[in-house]
Amino acid sequence: MTASIARESPLEPDALALIEASDAFSAALYAAEHRHGVNVERLTADDARFLVARHDGHALGCVGLVLAGAQAEIKRMFVHDDARGLGIGRLLLTAIEDLARLEGVTTLRLETGPRNDAALKLYAKQGYRPCGPFGSYGPSPESVFMEKTLPPE
Repeated sequence: MTASIARESPLEPDALALIEASDAFSAALYAAEHRHGVNVERLTADDARFLVARHDGHALGCVGLVLAGAQAEIKRMFVHDDARGLGIGRLLLTAIEDLARLEGVTTLRLETGPRNDAALKLYAKQGYRPCGPFGSYGPSPESVFMEKTLPPE
């Protein structure tokens, strides 16, 4: 499947629908206190970026990036049920890594849950390795922390 990926506002209706679907997916797996998705307003800040993957105009997935100098955190990585297994997650991850490089980021980090098997496999396959908690996160059996050093282009 050919998908286009572009920077979009997380406030657009299609983006909001993906974020709501992401929330529902996470809620089915984890209690509220173990979900760490940032709110939509945070994704509109000057130090945040948000990408949406589309095919034939339909929004299939999204990913956010919160910048902090040479480091950044991937947030709100999500692929709609209808598009899972089509490589959209890999395309989104590659696109956000490329954008991060352009922003001067050398280390990407993320937090996900241990029951999100597809995400864990994707991240590992794309070179993300386990790391300890970072930022405001504390240790938790409901969190998996990963990072990747971005090679210069």
